[in-house]
Amino acid sequence: MEIWKICALFFCAFFGGTAIFLVKSDKSKLLKLILAFSGAFLFAITVLHLIPDAYSGSDSHDIGLFILFGFLLQIVLEQFSEGIEHGHIHKHTEGHIFPFGIMISLCLHAFLEGMPLAKDQHNELIFGIALHHIPAAFALASILLQNEFKRAGIIFYIIVFALMSPLGYYVSFGLSNGTIGGVDQYFNKIMGVVIGIFLHISTTILFESSADHKINFRKMIAVLLGIGVALIGFFTGH
Repeated sequence: MEIWKICALFFCAFFGGTAIFLVKSDKSKLLKLILAFSGAFLFAITVLHLIPDAYSGSDSHDIGLFILFGFLLQIVLEQFSEGIEHGHIHKHTEGHIFPFGIMISLCLHAFLEGMPLAKDQHNELIFGIALHHIPAAFALASILLQNEFKRAGIIFYIIVFALMSPLGYYVSFGLSNGTIGGVDQYFNKIMGVVIGIFLHISTTILFESSADHKINFRKMIAVLLGIGVALIGFFTGH
């Protein structure tokens, strides 16, 4: 198990969430550019790496079912998370009420994303997950702040969220080397679920990146950069 992957997952989410205390003005335009970049990067690595890897196994005939399940699972999770996985920030005016649905679904989402990392040979997956957790953690912190949580409470829940993907990675590592259960044969199926989740998130980000399905010049550059970085990793890894 590689410690740098755990650190990257944790600190990207942690700093993404705690950045809420540093932002003194509206940074929604910058957030949308980050989202456009991460959405394009996620989509590109899913198509270039994750799908081919998932179908490379001997038991790949039913992988499509798990991809479809992951896609539908993300739709269900977003009924509780309100789309926070792709940076949606909704105004909550109920006062000091803990958003259980958002927190639980977001943590489950992050845990599942960490599961395939034990077999991430090209390291693109780790960067894709870490990148898209930055706006997700920021949105979570924003919602907690709007619900009048104290700074210590917000930091605590950001830490809980930031630990979920490293925990998923740890569990997947234990599964892959046999120290936890020895069910290595299920990894392609787990990857299929994550592929479905990524396809839903990345396409949602790209379709929602601008009104009327038009992308302005800066967002187009962000999208092309995201795809370009994934292509660099693809060609240098082959």
